[in-house]
Amino acid sequence: MAVDISNGEIFVSEVTGTAMLLLLGCGVVATAILKGSKGEGGGWLLINFGWGLAVFAGVYVAFRSGAHLNPAVTLAFTITGDITFQQSLVYYAAELIGAFIGAIIAWLAFKEHFDAEEDAGKKLAVFSTGPAIRNYAWNTVTEIIGTFVLIFVILISGGQPSGLGPLFVALLVVGIGASLGGPTGYAINPARDLGPRIAHALLPIKGKGGSDWGYAWVPVVGPLIGGALGALAFLALGGYGIIPGVT
Repeated sequence: MAVDISNGEIFVSEVTGTAMLLLLGCGVVATAILKGSKGEGGGWLLINFGWGLAVFAGVYVAFRSGAHLNPAVTLAFTITGDITFQQSLVYYAAELIGAFIGAIIAWLAFKEHFDAEEDAGKKLAVFSTGPAIRNYAWNTVTEIIGTFVLIFVILISGGQPSGLGPLFVALLVVGIGASLGGPTGYAINPARDLGPRIAHALLPIKGKGGSDWGYAWVPVVGPLIGGALGALAFLALGGYGIIPGVT
């Protein structure tokens, strides 16, 4: 069952929605951790709720395309047959580009705070995730589990994120962050991590240090595996036609 809009409309919708997601998501991290910000020291729950509200805004912006905003979501809907493989390629490209753009705009909004911040790790943390304890295998497992929860709950609850209601998805993301986000910072979205990491590498950020490319594969591979497993588990339970309350 293909999405009934053109590839061009999918692309524009997903670019703008994912850019909004990353602008607000990177923005809340910058608010909470960068030197001199009025929200400095806001803590983990501020970041969790900020990311949830970023999803809320992004889903509204990208409603026409189903508001995937996340290659793991796109992969899941390809597996369930909600979009075609050809459409999925448009989604993937748009999500990565949108994430890159959103991160750049967030940097512009906090330019002076990036300049004032001396800790290169905090600057990178605005753009991308990193583990509290670095163990690539277990970090990947954490990302798989978090993304599985995201995808499985979305599918069980009725399909396309825009159909669920943006608030539901936002609260789900807050819940995943609060419960499972501690070990890795919960990317649960390859574009959310990779697009901003590329932006960090390319932008002229004062004293930024490296972009931690050795870890960069974890928040890509883990969420894709988790998304695929979430879709397969959903289909194993009967998919849209059998699970009570799912149409």
